[in-house]
Amino acid sequence: MTVGHRPDDLRRRNRAMAIAAVRKLESASRTEIATATGLSPSTISAISSDLIAEGVLATGTVADAGHARRGRPQVGLVLEPRAASVVTLALRLNALSSALIDYRGQIIRADTIRIPTGEMDGQALIKAAIRAIKQLNAGEETPVMRIAIAVQGTTDAHRRAMLWSPITVATDVDFALALEDEFRMPVTIDNDCNMMAEALRWRDPATYRDDFLAILLSDGIGMGLMMKGKLFTGGHSSGGEFGHMVVRPEGALCRCGRQGCVEAYAGNYAIWRAARGLPETSKPEGDREPEDMLALARAARRGDGPERAAFRAAGEAVGYGLGSLFALIDAAPVAFIGPGAGALDLMEEPMRDAILKTAGGEHSQALSFATFPEELPLIRQGSAMRALTAIDDMFAARGPVRERHRRSA
Repeated sequence: MTVGHRPDDLRRRNRAMAIAAVRKLESASRTEIATATGLSPSTISAISSDLIAEGVLATGTVADAGHARRGRPQVGLVLEPRAASVVTLALRLNALSSALIDYRGQIIRADTIRIPTGEMDGQALIKAAIRAIKQLNAGEETPVMRIAIAVQGTTDAHRRAMLWSPITVATDVDFALALEDEFRMPVTIDNDCNMMAEALRWRDPATYRDDFLAILLSDGIGMGLMMKGKLFTGGHSSGGEFGHMVVRPEGALCRCGRQGCVEAYAGNYAIWRAARGLPETSKPEGDREPEDMLALARAARRGDGPERAAFRAAGEAVGYGLGSLFALIDAAPVAFIGPGAGALDLMEEPMRDAILKTAGGEHSQALSFATFPEELPLIRQGSAMRALTAIDDMFAARGPVRERHRRSA
């Protein structure tokens, strides 16, 4: 039996495809959009005219996106930056970073404030988020349409709450309900490493497309796992708790309270503890200053000693975790993100050796590793793209201007 499409459904699908193509290409001619979508030039011409009239698209030149072409720049279409904006929040250890981002994905304004996350309860964290959003959006005319929050720890995307985080004593924090009540717009909450994986797919879809891992090496250890082009989120939205995989039962004490986790060897506090000769069972200290970790890495590069041994132990723990994971899902490209990625040269050899010793180590030498030293830009971009593509869907669903006028007549 042939299944037909209702005209409204078909129009919505075509509009969504056109908007998605412009977002992906950044700036494109109508011909390029037709090629990317498989729609006819006449269909793209009609859709683009509607979207321009609605203020979703604007005319520009294909050269705006950095495409090198000879001769006269080709007239094309771009996303209208003033069509909407989104706010992103990244809650990290002792820091809350906010950004106002336009519809094209460019940052309008950004800020980071220091807050004592370890001493704050849920209400204090919510109040800090509300203050940050109000300060960020003061005086802006572009309408904010969504808020996207990324946090370290376990989140529930259905409840849109932070369930647990190693950076605070607060649990079951209903961020979305509180912020929606305050600002009257949709709010989402996700694990920060998942948002890093989302950002990588937008930045380099040739490398990071179907299957890959985004691993955070910082005060804590986290992972965003992309499988078959979709984030692996488990039962809630934080299924990839790589840092709390146990690689040595009854081993070093982790910040989560268990022993032998990957993070208990590879987190900044764990590397610092080992390099200083402190017992593995000693209570994990707070976050280390970047300068402290840079100094440790320099000492490790100078020669054998406790500093080099600490980084090697970190690499080995990550390697055992990866090897165990690859036994289940097969080897995939790995992006190491955050300040610890700058010390990959000290960890890669023991990491690969550990992978080889596992059931998933058969193809370890073919693994590709890449490093991204700053996590915040990726968290911010991944969160923004989640919010902006939701707005894309909303714009695609509403009828063209002429159709809305006809219905209101």
